[in-house]
Amino acid sequence: MSGRLRSALTRVRAVVGIAIAQLRHDRTRTVLSVLGITLAVLATTLLGGVGIGVVETGEEQFDASGRDLWVTGGPITLAPGTVGGFENTVVDAHEISAAIESREDVSTAVPMAFQTVYVSTDGEDWETLVGTGAPGRGPSVQVTEGQAFQNRDIHYADGNYTGPMTHEVIIDQRTADMFNVSVGDTLHIGGTISDARANEFTVVGISPTFSRFLGTPTVTLHLSELQEVTGTTATDRASLITVDLKDGADPATVAQEIEREHPEYEVRTNREQLEATLERQAVVLASGGSLVVLAVLAGITLTANLLVSVVYQQRRELAALKALGSRTRTLVGIVVVQALFLGVIGGLLGVAATIPLGMGLDAVAASLVGFENVVRTPPWVLGAGVAIAVPISLIGAAVAGWQVSRLSPVDGLR
Repeated sequence: MSGRLRSALTRVRAVVGIAIAQLRHDRTRTVLSVLGITLAVLATTLLGGVGIGVVETGEEQFDASGRDLWVTGGPITLAPGTVGGFENTVVDAHEISAAIESREDVSTAVPMAFQTVYVSTDGEDWETLVGTGAPGRGPSVQVTEGQAFQNRDIHYADGNYTGPMTHEVIIDQRTADMFNVSVGDTLHIGGTISDARANEFTVVGISPTFSRFLGTPTVTLHLSELQEVTGTTATDRASLITVDLKDGADPATVAQEIEREHPEYEVRTNREQLEATLERQAVVLASGGSLVVLAVLAGITLTANLLVSVVYQQRRELAALKALGSRTRTLVGIVVVQALFLGVIGGLLGVAATIPLGMGLDAVAASLVGFENVVRTPPWVLGAGVAIAVPISLIGAAVAGWQVSRLSPVDGLR
């Protein structure tokens, strides 16, 4: 080993030794620096995990629906003061879906509606839930107990709404637990309390399909029966029409053709429908992105402040070393080693805490909105957390190093 290399290694060992000794000397400052970086990493990984989870969960929900296209008359909005509380924008839904289904490239076209309904077991104590008007049958409907609807929407009766009502309802497990009911029990359901008291439905099945899609407890009726109990039979309103294409049909091409035939409605593919849903949450997504940026900036600021504080509180020692002939780059090296140590430790702690905290957030989200796996942290997200921690520390080290370079031995020793 050459003398120059041996001297360089000795200098490196000395720099590392002094840096570690300084960190051990003031442990409170060291702990605060590590925590600041850890929090910045956590904010980045958890918020990034939420963003990934929202997109992937949305894609999975749309794919699991077994549908290729979504026909809407615009966004589904609330209509306060009206029965049902939702402004469903598809008018003459049965006729439009029949026209779409008559196409050679379409397998099925199914209208669906969402309305707020009153639900009770005894006609006295009421809860408001989302009522879904849907076929409640077919391969895309998963029934865990009981059975799916056995009949088609016979009450519609070609637009007369004079056919017999089946008075059947499918509920999800949360609704079953809420009312302590199971298959064979009955529920009063209606858009108003008087309508609900007059309409008693028998629970024929328990299914997670519709509640999983909406993220809330639901009761599912035949569309015409939901329209009947919420007073929307006159205009045959629905929230949307789901379209399942035949094998080989191109969704984008069919969507354009349906839009030309029905220009008053929007037709989207699964991906486009998800993007439209996320666009309506742009403020929330922007807020999440802003929090990530603020978390990183806060980590940089805290780390830089603490490293500058280290330099200031040790200015006499550093000035003495400089007066004894230590090079400025050696002193800067001490600060850089400290920063790297803080960054690596803070980054590893942040990544380690991401997994259990992500699981906790996922459990909270599942209880609040009904969706699972909305916080997802793939390996590259965890790697990004560590990758962010080191630059945060190096930026702080650059600020502190600049202060060291300006340190005057005479002023520091006064």
